[in-house]
Amino acid sequence: MTGWLHQQSRALAAALRRLFAQPASTLLTALAMGVAISLPSGLYLALDNLNRLAGNIPAQPEISLYLDTAIKPAQREAIATLLKRHPALESSRHVPRDAALKALGESHGLTDITAGLERNPLPDAWVVRPRETTAAALAALRSELEKLPGVEQVQLDSAWAERLQAALAIGKTLVWLLAGLFGVALIAISGNAIRALILAQRDEIEVSRLIGATDRYIRRPFLYLGALQGLLGGLAAGCVLAIAGWMLHAPVARLAGLYGSQYHLRAPTLTEIGAVLAATTLLGCLGAWLTVARSLRQVEPPR
Repeated sequence: MTGWLHQQSRALAAALRRLFAQPASTLLTALAMGVAISLPSGLYLALDNLNRLAGNIPAQPEISLYLDTAIKPAQREAIATLLKRHPALESSRHVPRDAALKALGESHGLTDITAGLERNPLPDAWVVRPRETTAAALAALRSELEKLPGVEQVQLDSAWAERLQAALAIGKTLVWLLAGLFGVALIAISGNAIRALILAQRDEIEVSRLIGATDRYIRRPFLYLGALQGLLGGLAAGCVLAIAGWMLHAPVARLAGLYGSQYHLRAPTLTEIGAVLAATTLLGCLGAWLTVARSLRQVEPPR
Protein backbone atom coordinates (compact mmCIF):
# COMPACT_ATOMS: atom_id res chain seq x y z
CA MET A 1 0.00 0.00 0.00
CA THR A 2 2.85 2.37 0.82
CA GLY A 3 4.48 1.68 -2.54
CA TRP A 4 1.24 2.37 -4.38
CA LEU A 5 0.78 5.68 -2.56
CA HIS A 6 4.38 6.61 -3.33
CA GLN A 7 3.82 5.94 -7.05
CA GLN A 8 0.63 8.02 -7.04
CA SER A 9 2.29 10.93 -5.26
CA ARG A 10 5.21 10.89 -7.70
CA ALA A 11 2.81 10.86 -10.66
CA LEU A 12 0.80 13.72 -9.17
CA ALA A 13 3.97 15.75 -8.55
CA ALA A 14 5.08 15.16 -12.15
CA ALA A 15 1.66 16.27 -13.40
CA LEU A 16 1.84 19.45 -11.33
CA ARG A 17 5.30 20.23 -12.69
CA ARG A 18 4.10 19.79 -16.26
CA LEU A 19 1.00 21.86 -15.49
CA PHE A 20 2.89 24.87 -14.16
CA ALA A 21 5.77 24.60 -16.61
CA GLN A 22 3.55 26.25 -19.23
CA PRO A 23 1.26 28.66 -17.34
CA ALA A 24 -0.06 30.42 -20.45
CA SER A 25 -1.09 27.16 -22.13
CA THR A 26 -2.61 25.92 -18.87
CA LEU A 27 -4.63 29.11 -18.46
CA LEU A 28 -5.93 29.04 -22.03
CA THR A 29 -6.91 25.38 -21.74
CA ALA A 30 -8.73 26.03 -18.45
CA LEU A 31 -10.56 29.01 -19.97
CA ALA A 32 -11.62 26.99 -23.02
CA MET A 33 -12.95 24.23 -20.75
CA GLY A 34 -14.61 26.77 -18.46
CA VAL A 35 -16.47 28.49 -21.29
CA ALA A 36 -17.56 25.13 -22.71
CA ILE A 37 -19.00 23.87 -19.43
CA SER A 38 -20.44 27.24 -18.34
CA LEU A 39 -22.96 27.29 -21.20
CA PRO A 40 -25.02 24.22 -20.15
CA SER A 41 -24.45 25.07 -16.47
CA GLY A 42 -25.71 28.61 -17.02
CA LEU A 43 -28.76 27.36 -18.90
CA TYR A 44 -29.48 24.92 -16.07
CA LEU A 45 -29.38 27.74 -13.52
CA ALA A 46 -31.57 29.94 -15.73
CA LEU A 47 -34.21 27.21 -16.01
CA ASP A 48 -34.05 26.58 -12.27
CA ASN A 49 -34.64 30.27 -11.60
CA LEU A 50 -37.58 30.25 -14.02
CA ASN A 51 -38.95 27.24 -12.18
CA ARG A 52 -38.72 29.18 -8.91
CA LEU A 53 -40.42 32.15 -10.54
CA ALA A 54 -43.27 29.86 -11.58
CA GLY A 55 -43.35 28.13 -8.22
CA ASN A 56 -46.61 29.80 -7.20
CA ILE A 57 -48.46 28.21 -10.12
CA PRO A 58 -51.04 25.80 -8.72
CA ALA A 59 -50.43 22.14 -9.38
CA GLN A 60 -54.08 21.74 -10.34
CA PRO A 61 -55.85 23.88 -12.92
CA GLU A 62 -58.21 26.53 -11.55
CA ILE A 63 -61.32 27.97 -13.13
CA SER A 64 -62.33 31.57 -12.49
CA LEU A 65 -65.99 32.56 -12.68
CA TYR A 66 -66.61 36.30 -13.10
CA LEU A 67 -70.12 37.30 -12.06
CA ASP A 68 -72.26 39.85 -13.82
CA THR A 69 -72.15 43.24 -12.11
CA ALA A 70 -75.97 43.35 -12.32
CA ILE A 71 -76.43 39.88 -10.82
CA LYS A 72 -79.47 39.37 -8.62
CA PRO A 73 -79.06 38.31 -4.96
CA ALA A 74 -80.99 35.09 -5.61
CA GLN A 75 -78.67 34.17 -8.47
CA ARG A 76 -75.64 34.95 -6.31
CA GLU A 77 -76.86 32.62 -3.57
CA ALA A 78 -77.70 29.89 -6.08
CA ILE A 79 -74.20 30.03 -7.56
CA ALA A 80 -72.58 29.90 -4.11
CA THR A 81 -74.68 26.88 -3.10
CA LEU A 82 -74.01 25.06 -6.38
CA LEU A 83 -70.26 25.57 -6.27
CA LYS A 84 -69.95 24.42 -2.69
CA ARG A 85 -71.94 21.24 -3.38
CA HIS A 86 -70.84 20.45 -6.93
CA PRO A 87 -69.45 16.87 -7.06
CA ALA A 88 -66.88 17.74 -9.76
CA LEU A 89 -65.26 20.49 -7.67
CA GLU A 90 -62.62 19.87 -5.04
CA SER A 91 -62.78 23.37 -3.58
CA SER A 92 -64.24 26.81 -4.24
CA ARG A 93 -63.21 30.26 -3.06
CA HIS A 94 -65.15 33.51 -3.25
CA VAL A 95 -63.20 36.63 -4.24
CA PRO A 96 -65.18 39.81 -3.46
CA ARG A 97 -64.68 42.70 -5.86
CA ASP A 98 -63.29 44.99 -3.15
CA ALA A 99 -60.70 42.39 -2.11
CA ALA A 100 -59.75 41.84 -5.76
CA LEU A 101 -59.22 45.59 -6.31
CA LYS A 102 -57.12 45.87 -3.16
CA ALA A 103 -54.98 42.88 -4.15
CA LEU A 104 -54.53 44.32 -7.65
CA GLY A 105 -53.30 47.63 -6.26
CA GLU A 106 -50.88 46.04 -3.79
CA SER A 107 -49.41 43.47 -6.16
CA HIS A 108 -48.77 45.87 -9.04
CA GLY A 109 -47.99 49.03 -7.10
CA LEU A 110 -51.19 50.74 -8.25
CA THR A 111 -52.57 51.62 -4.83
CA ASP A 112 -52.75 55.35 -5.58
CA ILE A 113 -54.52 54.75 -8.88
CA THR A 114 -57.08 52.28 -7.49
CA ALA A 115 -57.76 54.56 -4.53
CA GLY A 116 -58.71 57.37 -6.92
CA LEU A 117 -61.33 55.35 -8.80
CA GLU A 118 -64.90 56.55 -8.44
CA ARG A 119 -66.21 53.00 -8.57
CA ASN A 120 -64.80 49.50 -8.54
CA PRO A 121 -64.68 48.16 -12.12
CA LEU A 122 -63.93 44.59 -11.05
CA PRO A 123 -66.71 42.01 -10.66
CA ASP A 124 -67.17 39.49 -7.89
CA ALA A 125 -65.57 36.18 -8.72
CA TRP A 126 -65.33 32.56 -7.69
CA VAL A 127 -62.17 30.49 -8.07
CA VAL A 128 -62.84 26.75 -8.19
CA ARG A 129 -60.51 23.77 -8.40
CA PRO A 130 -61.86 20.73 -10.28
CA ARG A 131 -61.30 17.13 -9.23
CA GLU A 132 -60.71 15.84 -12.76
CA THR A 133 -57.95 17.59 -14.69
CA THR A 134 -58.26 15.88 -18.06
CA ALA A 135 -58.88 18.11 -21.06
CA ALA A 136 -62.33 16.63 -21.69
CA ALA A 137 -63.43 17.01 -18.06
CA LEU A 138 -62.21 20.60 -17.88
CA ALA A 139 -63.95 21.51 -21.13
CA ALA A 140 -67.24 19.95 -19.96
CA LEU A 141 -67.07 21.67 -16.57
CA ARG A 142 -66.26 25.02 -18.14
CA SER A 143 -69.18 24.69 -20.55
CA GLU A 144 -71.51 23.85 -17.65
CA LEU A 145 -70.38 26.79 -15.52
CA GLU A 146 -70.70 29.25 -18.41
CA LYS A 147 -74.44 28.47 -18.60
CA LEU A 148 -75.13 29.45 -14.97
CA PRO A 149 -77.42 32.51 -14.66
CA GLY A 150 -75.46 35.52 -13.46
CA VAL A 151 -72.07 34.28 -14.73
CA GLU A 152 -70.58 36.70 -17.25
CA GLN A 153 -67.29 34.94 -18.07
CA VAL A 154 -65.50 31.70 -17.23
CA GLN A 155 -61.73 31.48 -17.59
CA LEU A 156 -59.51 28.42 -17.31
CA ASP A 157 -56.36 29.67 -15.57
CA SER A 158 -54.05 26.76 -16.36
CA ALA A 159 -53.44 27.24 -20.08
CA TRP A 160 -50.47 29.61 -19.78
CA ALA A 161 -49.04 27.58 -16.89
CA GLU A 162 -49.15 24.42 -18.98
CA ARG A 163 -47.36 26.22 -21.81
CA LEU A 164 -44.69 27.42 -19.40
CA GLN A 165 -44.16 23.95 -17.96
CA ALA A 166 -43.93 22.49 -21.48
CA ALA A 167 -41.33 25.12 -22.40
CA LEU A 168 -39.35 24.35 -19.23
CA ALA A 169 -39.43 20.63 -20.09
CA ILE A 170 -37.98 21.41 -23.52
CA GLY A 171 -35.34 23.56 -21.85
CA LYS A 172 -34.33 20.72 -19.53
CA THR A 173 -33.90 18.40 -22.50
CA LEU A 174 -31.80 21.08 -24.18
CA VAL A 175 -29.61 21.31 -21.07
CA TRP A 176 -28.80 17.59 -21.19
CA LEU A 177 -28.17 17.78 -24.93
CA LEU A 178 -25.78 20.71 -24.54
CA ALA A 179 -24.11 19.04 -21.56
CA GLY A 180 -23.39 15.97 -23.69
CA LEU A 181 -22.09 18.00 -26.62
CA PHE A 182 -19.88 20.22 -24.51
CA GLY A 183 -18.74 17.19 -22.54
CA VAL A 184 -17.39 15.74 -25.79
CA ALA A 185 -15.79 19.12 -26.52
CA LEU A 186 -14.16 19.12 -23.08
CA ILE A 187 -12.73 15.64 -23.72
CA ALA A 188 -11.35 16.86 -27.04
CA ILE A 189 -9.80 19.98 -25.47
CA SER A 190 -8.12 17.96 -22.74
CA GLY A 191 -6.98 15.32 -25.22
CA ASN A 192 -5.39 17.85 -27.57
CA ALA A 193 -3.50 19.48 -24.72
CA ILE A 194 -2.21 16.10 -23.52
CA ARG A 195 -1.29 15.05 -27.06
CA ALA A 196 0.86 18.15 -27.49
CA LEU A 197 2.75 17.26 -24.31
CA ILE A 198 3.23 13.66 -25.43
CA LEU A 199 4.66 14.78 -28.76
CA ALA A 200 7.00 17.20 -26.97
CA GLN A 201 8.19 14.39 -24.68
CA ARG A 202 8.35 11.64 -27.28
CA ASP A 203 12.07 11.06 -26.80
CA GLU A 204 11.67 10.86 -23.02
CA ILE A 205 8.88 8.27 -23.39
CA GLU A 206 11.01 6.20 -25.75
CA VAL A 207 13.93 6.22 -23.31
CA SER A 208 11.59 5.30 -20.44
CA ARG A 209 10.40 2.29 -22.40
CA LEU A 210 14.00 1.24 -23.11
CA ILE A 211 14.77 1.09 -19.38
CA GLY A 212 11.66 -0.99 -18.67
CA ALA A 213 8.90 1.53 -17.89
CA THR A 214 5.43 0.10 -18.44
CA ASP A 215 2.63 1.88 -20.28
CA ARG A 216 0.78 2.18 -16.97
CA TYR A 217 3.73 3.98 -15.41
CA ILE A 218 4.04 6.34 -18.39
CA ARG A 219 0.30 6.94 -18.57
CA ARG A 220 -0.24 7.74 -14.88
CA PRO A 221 1.16 11.35 -14.81
CA PHE A 222 -0.82 12.26 -17.94
CA LEU A 223 -4.04 11.00 -16.33
CA TYR A 224 -3.42 13.19 -13.31
CA LEU A 225 -2.62 16.06 -15.66
CA GLY A 226 -5.91 15.61 -17.51
CA ALA A 227 -7.81 15.45 -14.21
CA LEU A 228 -6.13 18.64 -13.00
CA GLN A 229 -6.93 20.39 -16.26
CA GLY A 230 -10.58 19.34 -15.93
CA LEU A 231 -10.65 20.59 -12.34
CA LEU A 232 -9.23 23.96 -13.40
CA GLY A 233 -11.79 24.08 -16.19
CA GLY A 234 -14.59 23.52 -13.68
CA LEU A 235 -13.22 26.31 -11.48
CA ALA A 236 -13.02 28.59 -14.52
CA ALA A 237 -16.66 27.79 -15.31
CA GLY A 238 -17.57 28.70 -11.74
CA CYS A 239 -15.81 32.05 -12.15
CA VAL A 240 -17.65 32.72 -15.42
CA LEU A 241 -21.03 31.95 -13.81
CA ALA A 242 -20.18 34.01 -10.73
CA ILE A 243 -19.35 37.04 -12.89
CA ALA A 244 -22.53 36.57 -14.94
CA GLY A 245 -24.63 36.26 -11.77
CA TRP A 246 -23.04 39.37 -10.28
CA MET A 247 -23.76 41.36 -13.44
CA LEU A 248 -27.38 40.16 -13.64
CA HIS A 249 -28.23 40.46 -9.93
CA ALA A 250 -29.00 44.19 -9.89
CA PRO A 251 -31.01 44.30 -13.17
CA VAL A 252 -33.12 41.29 -12.16
CA ALA A 253 -33.76 42.75 -8.69
CA ARG A 254 -34.74 46.09 -10.27
CA LEU A 255 -37.13 44.39 -12.70
CA ALA A 256 -38.69 42.32 -9.91
CA GLY A 257 -39.12 45.46 -7.82
CA LEU A 258 -41.12 47.09 -10.61
CA TYR A 259 -43.61 44.22 -10.27
CA GLY A 260 -43.67 44.45 -6.48
CA SER A 261 -41.70 41.23 -6.03
CA GLN A 262 -38.70 40.39 -3.88
CA TYR A 263 -37.45 37.80 -6.37
CA HIS A 264 -33.68 37.33 -6.69
CA LEU A 265 -31.44 35.00 -8.64
CA ARG A 266 -30.46 31.77 -6.92
CA ALA A 267 -26.78 30.93 -6.69
CA PRO A 268 -25.65 27.33 -7.32
CA THR A 269 -25.58 25.08 -4.28
CA LEU A 270 -22.48 23.35 -2.96
CA THR A 271 -23.84 20.05 -4.29
CA GLU A 272 -24.22 21.49 -7.79
CA ILE A 273 -20.74 23.04 -7.67
CA GLY A 274 -19.28 19.73 -6.53
CA ALA A 275 -21.10 17.87 -9.30
CA VAL A 276 -19.71 20.22 -11.97
CA LEU A 277 -16.16 19.95 -10.60
CA ALA A 278 -16.41 16.15 -10.40
CA ALA A 279 -17.79 15.93 -13.95
CA THR A 280 -15.10 18.16 -15.45
CA THR A 281 -12.37 16.29 -13.57
CA LEU A 282 -13.62 12.93 -14.82
CA LEU A 283 -14.02 14.20 -18.38
CA GLY A 284 -10.51 15.65 -18.34
CA CYS A 285 -9.13 12.34 -17.08
CA LEU A 286 -11.10 10.46 -19.75
CA GLY A 287 -9.77 12.72 -22.49
CA ALA A 288 -6.22 12.15 -21.24
CA TRP A 289 -6.69 8.37 -21.08
CA LEU A 290 -8.03 8.16 -24.64
CA THR A 291 -5.22 10.35 -25.99
CA VAL A 292 -2.42 8.59 -24.10
CA ALA A 293 -3.69 5.14 -25.07
CA ARG A 294 -3.71 6.13 -28.74
CA SER A 295 -0.38 7.95 -28.60
CA LEU A 296 1.48 5.19 -26.80
CA ARG A 297 0.54 2.75 -29.55
CA GLN A 298 2.18 5.11 -32.02
CA VAL A 299 5.36 5.60 -29.98
CA GLU A 300 7.68 2.64 -30.44
CA PRO A 301 11.07 2.36 -28.73
CA PRO A 302 14.06 2.72 -31.07
CA ARG A 303 15.80 -0.50 -32.13
